[in-house]
Amino acid sequence: RGAPQMGRFTVWDYVVFAAMLLISAIIGIYYAFVGGGQKTSKDFLMAGRSMSALPVALSLTASFMSAVTVLGTPAEIYRYGAIFCIFAITYGLVVLCSAEIFLPVFYKLGITSTYEYLELRFNKYLRLCGTVLFIIQTTLYTGIVIYAPALALNQVTGFDLWGAVVATGVVCTFYCTLGGLKAVVWTDVFQVGIMVAGFSSVIIRAVVVQEGIGRIVNDSYHGGRLNFWDFDPNPLQRHTFWTIVIGGTFTWTGIYGVNQSQVQRYIACKNRFHAKLSLYINLVGLWAILVCATLCGLALYSIYKDCDPWTANQVSALDQLMPYLVLDIMRDFPGVPGLFVASAYSGTLSTVSSSINALAAVTVEDLIKPHFKSLSEKKLSWISMGMSLFYGGVCIAMAAVASLLGALLQAALSIFGMVGGPLLGLFALGILCSFANGIGAFVGLVSGFIISLWVGIGSQIYPPLPERTKPLPLSTVGCNISSGNFTSTEIPLTTVFSTSGAERPALADNWYSLSYLYFSTLGTLVTVVVGIIISLLTGTSFRVVIECKVEVLNWKPFTMADEGIDNPAFSHIEMDIASDKNKANGLHI
Repeated sequence: RGAPQMGRFTVWDYVVFAAMLLISAIIGIYYAFVGGGQKTSKDFLMAGRSMSALPVALSLTASFMSAVTVLGTPAEIYRYGAIFCIFAITYGLVVLCSAEIFLPVFYKLGITSTYEYLELRFNKYLRLCGTVLFIIQTTLYTGIVIYAPALALNQVTGFDLWGAVVATGVVCTFYCTLGGLKAVVWTDVFQVGIMVAGFSSVIIRAVVVQEGIGRIVNDSYHGGRLNFWDFDPNPLQRHTFWTIVIGGTFTWTGIYGVNQSQVQRYIACKNRFHAKLSLYINLVGLWAILVCATLCGLALYSIYKDCDPWTANQVSALDQLMPYLVLDIMRDFPGVPGLFVASAYSGTLSTVSSSINALAAVTVEDLIKPHFKSLSEKKLSWISMGMSLFYGGVCIAMAAVASLLGALLQAALSIFGMVGGPLLGLFALGILCSFANGIGAFVGLVSGFIISLWVGIGSQIYPPLPERTKPLPLSTVGCNISSGNFTSTEIPLTTVFSTSGAERPALADNWYSLSYLYFSTLGTLVTVVVGIIISLLTGTSFRVVIECKVEVLNWKPFTMADEGIDNPAFSHIEMDIASDKNKANGLHI
């Protein structure tokens, strides 16, 4: 198969893409005015706690299935094989942990920002630490999410790079600022539809081109792409069964269990049953999208097994393979490449909008409300909108910074691991260790964060060697190399690193080569272990604090039946704090 005459974007493709942006904006306008609009900050940030399970589930699925998934995962499977599918097990464990350990605590406390929990459990300084870390993590991640797909699509389709970045940023900011969380959730529902349509169109067309799915599976099998099982326990190997199940579970629980962007949505459900149900339905969505991405990756391999566009310099990065494939096999279908680009951007919009909304929520709840207690609900609602606008601008600016960063999928997950791990450890310490105190938690958080950053930054400076990442062979045998700019050797991976073999310190191959999925595990475990040790060493001060807390909590103007708690690991002290708050929620859970 020769290098194809690539199609370019047609007018119809731009029309389809513009329609997707327009519909997203209209949903924002609709929720800004329907049902009396956003009267209070609760309406704006929490959708008035009135959402049902299905839209929230789809929204949860959309927000972390960003363009990183649409472009990154098929390329990952093309390059390293289908071992990525083991994430199906990981997602199951993550949803279980989130629904059974973290959700009951956050839902029962009736809080808007997850970091309020840290103040209730420890002190206001840890709440501030959590908030600041979250803001840094989310703005960095959002920058990658906006910039990366724009770059990949620009280089392949000629789609205008900064035009796309600014358009996505502006539309997102627009509907977040006008419609609040309701608009975010309902645009996500629409965008999941677009993502599935984009994926499906590619899979269906690839099956037609390859004359049946059997051939795709057969090619993948002979090309070593169906490498599902690798039980190598070595933590330095990038993807094995263990790194994906253990490391992946920690990384994604940091996202689903305690990350404001996700928690804020399921707390917005009308009761706890709907909140849990939304997580379990979302699991089915995650599996469906994983299957789609895997099939796209295998189709990519089957179609390009004899002429890899990356080695043959047709594309300059692996993230560009999907758009390249779409333009290649869809060039006779005007509008369909536009649908695929819309699906990649739907992923971006859904992630960015949830980030903007969550950033606005933590800023209002954790940084503004505690210091300005006299603000009226109307004012808080306006401030929330202002914050959405502000963070929209920040995210577009971060996209410019992201243009200096490296590989897409790994960079995104590395950021979550480095910052999300220690934060997950902090919450786990509070919820699962009743004797942990503020000093222990703070020292634990700092230790976990330092260790995570050390490994994470080291691995960016000294990328792991190919024997750690195990890239699978690619071939350019079938390329008719007529034009002079093709090289059929596999330069991109091996020579870059082998030249620096001499300067690589011993740490690089033993410590910095740790699988990126373990960054989060490391951060969480260091935080918990150090937190427990320091708490036990400073236990006397803890006893005094507890006695004071109990005194305060026992003073009640009316008596209440002891309701018991859902999880034996939670202490009565932290759970009862919300008893009065729950009444205000309308529902006594």
